Amino acid sequence: RCKNLSVSFWNSYWMLPSDVCGVNCFWEAAFRYNYMKTRPSEKMHLAVVACGERLEETVTMLRSAVIFSIKPLQFHIFAEDQLHESFKDILDDFPHEGRVNYTLYPITFPTESAAEWKKLFKPCASQRLFLPLILKNVDSLLYVDTDILFLRPVDDIWSFLGKFNSTQIAAMAPEHEEPRIGWYNRFARHPYYGVTGINSGVMLMNMTRIRRKYFKNDMTPVRLQWGEILMPLLKKYKLNITWGDQDLLNIMFFHNPESLYVFPCQWNYRPDHCIYGSNCKEAEEEGIFILHGNRGVYHDDKQPTFRAVYEAIKNYSFEDDLVHALLQPLELELRKTMHTYCGRVYKVFIKQLRKSIRDLYARRSKGR
Repeated sequence: RCKNLSVSFWNSYWMLPSDVCGVNCFWEAAFRYNYMKTRPSEKMHLAVVACGERLEETVTMLRSAVIFSIKPLQFHIFAEDQLHESFKDILDDFPHEGRVNYTLYPITFPTESAAEWKKLFKPCASQRLFLPLILKNVDSLLYVDTDILFLRPVDDIWSFLGKFNSTQIAAMAPEHEEPRIGWYNRFARHPYYGVTGINSGVMLMNMTRIRRKYFKNDMTPVRLQWGEILMPLLKKYKLNITWGDQDLLNIMFFHNPESLYVFPCQWNYRPDHCIYGSNCKEAEEEGIFILHGNRGVYHDDKQPTFRAVYEAIKNYSFEDDLVHALLQPLELELRKTMHTYCGRVYKVFIKQLRKSIRDLYARRSKGR
């Protein structure tokens, strides 16, 4: 079930233009450039779990990853059996060859507790907890929910792996920036990481470290490995958790805070960052890097700003010009959403996208 797809990339590096960056941004860009330069053939592994009506949404996410990314991509797609043929038909028609591979997997949980894990929170969502145990030969992995859209190369979030210290095994963004609207700090009935908890919709993992680590916990004085801790944790907290596997991850990193790298909110930008007023300062300054349309906002009229970005990427054809077929029509649609709180800050939705397109064309030009 493994297929080769084709992507034409024009250079194996990423550099932010100096005219939009200050000193801090310059050094951040220099770090990422050096990280990727020393690993030019490294393949980036991206995993997603798709069940129910998530086919179109997942394909749109994969399209966004392909558009801008530089190094080779390996997609690990965990999906219900009835979705496999549809994924295969669509991905085999992606007009790119040689730089993108995908593998389809069935949804699998431990046999003795499969039913319990599958119905935890949304169908199949807890599959992500078992990725380090299933993908035993994968060293590092970026897991994303189906409702994610990449507005800059996957390479840039992948480079955070090089910033982990010796104890860090994973990276996620905070659940909230503003404690006054935070869910965990107001309602949680279980331990959670930091001040407002963490959101697991974008989760970068050093899976080799995860498999080797022995985790502190509140169930036994003995530290437990990843495969040993999941079921006891579920049994203890299943009556107290609301958000399923994300809550379990919060509990784990509450007891092991030294193991988590926290990245800024523009790497996991959700409606909560703008529906009550803008509260992601990094996005205001640099734009949104990864858009997360949770709570179904891509498919209803509650947050038209999010839906406009989703529709633009879904309808974009790889052969079309990005400026005229994606960026300009999107900006016109975003201007129509200015009656909403998120629409008032619509420029953060295209600021990074504009720069990503410019950099992509610069790489094309240098590759000629």
